[in-house]
Amino acid sequence: MKSLIRKILKEETTNRFIEKVANYIKIPYFKNMESLGLTEDEYEMVLSKVYGQPVTINGNNVYDQYGNRIYFEDSDGNWIKRGYDINGKVIYYETSSGYIEEFDQYGNRIYSVDSNGRIIDNR
Repeated sequence: MKSLIRKILKEETTNRFIEKVANYIKIPYFKNMESLGLTEDEYEMVLSKVYGQPVTINGNNVYDQYGNRIYFEDSDGNWIKRGYDINGKVIYYETSSGYIEEFDQYGNRIYSVDSNGRIIDNR
């Protein structure tokens, strides 16, 4: 019974820790999680909380529950984020250099901002 209680307490403590990290972690995710001393097993738990869905990690790529790559980060901390619609089409794209694109349901670019702040807005 004592070992069961210890296990429950450990899981509860781990869940609280993961929840707190997920609330405060900022991009670049992998660099920041590494600096916090998280293990690679904990990365997936934290990023699942960040994205609000189950994720899988392969290298420095994060995939959503449908297998879409939603995040990539290189060893220098440069990153790319993507968002998808229910059909698996990219509707949002953002990079660490400040480039952002949004797309409509037909794949047409409706909004973009480049790293110099130039905006194209066709929404």
